Amino acid sequence: MPHLFDSLPLRSLTLANRIIVSPMCQYSSVDGFSNDWHFVHLGSRAVGGAALVLTEASGVTPEGRISPQDLGIYDDGHVPGLARIVRFIHSQKTLAGIQLAHAGRKASTRRPWEPPGAIRPEDGGWLPVGPTDEPFAEGYPVPRPLAFDEIPGVVRSFRDAAKRALDAGFDVAEIHAAHGYLLHEFYSPLVNKRDDDYGGTFNRRVRLCLEVVEAVRTVWPERLPLLVRISSVDWKDGGWDLDQAVELAKRLRERGVDLVDCSSGGAVHDQQIAVGPGYQVPFAERIRREAGVATGAVGLITEAEQADTIIRGGQADVVLLARELLRDPYWPLHAADKLGHPTPWPAQYLRAAHRTTVAR
Repeated sequence: MPHLFDSLPLRSLTLANRIIVSPMCQYSSVDGFSNDWHFVHLGSRAVGGAALVLTEASGVTPEGRISPQDLGIYDDGHVPGLARIVRFIHSQKTLAGIQLAHAGRKASTRRPWEPPGAIRPEDGGWLPVGPTDEPFAEGYPVPRPLAFDEIPGVVRSFRDAAKRALDAGFDVAEIHAAHGYLLHEFYSPLVNKRDDDYGGTFNRRVRLCLEVVEAVRTVWPERLPLLVRISSVDWKDGGWDLDQAVELAKRLRERGVDLVDCSSGGAVHDQQIAVGPGYQVPFAERIRREAGVATGAVGLITEAEQADTIIRGGQADVVLLARELLRDPYWPLHAADKLGHPTPWPAQYLRAAHRTTVAR
């Protein structure tokens, strides 16, 4: 079986190892534009040795942002700044990816370090949209239900965002269909109470997600990988479950998705998550086995040996790290050292590659 530092081919590309920088919202943009914070944040993780660096959830429309400070890719003006970041990531022999997202009913909210709640339109927020007019929780915005004839416009916004991502030079696109954001809202039976062709049965609830994937694939080249992040379960009785996730993953694979990023939760505020180290790994393992698609494991993966065991055991094809890479951007380099897999350090950092090196 492969190990954590084996390469992984995905279409025409090859990941140098099995470590991916998970999307992490920075809430530091103005009008969706990237800036020096994003350049340093993403660039540092590329220097740190991950095979693929994914941006934070990038809104495909202005109202698709979680907060007014989210990154966006809904305007052609966003492309040059993102291209600058991509060029630096590539200079580190690392692949660059972008997560395309629409926050749905969880949009127009404050940043995590601010008092929780909705941002009113008069205070710089907006009226979010969702499958229905039911808010995520008390204090969240009351969304406007998407009309049936508005849904094709949402699909086009993902397609157009993918075209901009290609113009910016990204190697990988990931569609965000998890964590209670719009595409997850549509496929979760706890949220989607529609009675039209986008609600009710499983086939109707997953329709929007599949249409977005199909639209993105019309502009995203066959030579480049396409990923989708899903919530594997809703962590609540009567909600989205792993059986449904396996079936969705099969359909995603049939539509040109190369890897399913297996997260969970976020659809409802009263979920009951059984959190522990690697608590979502079993989702990636089953989806990989039964849907016949490559998967990524994410969630409380912190140790080199733990990550290596996931790959060696065939539980997932890659691991995605988030908070651990905030604590240590150079985790991949340190993990390689622990596991005995020589990995090139940036030339500028070679003096620190071995603790016995004498300063000069």
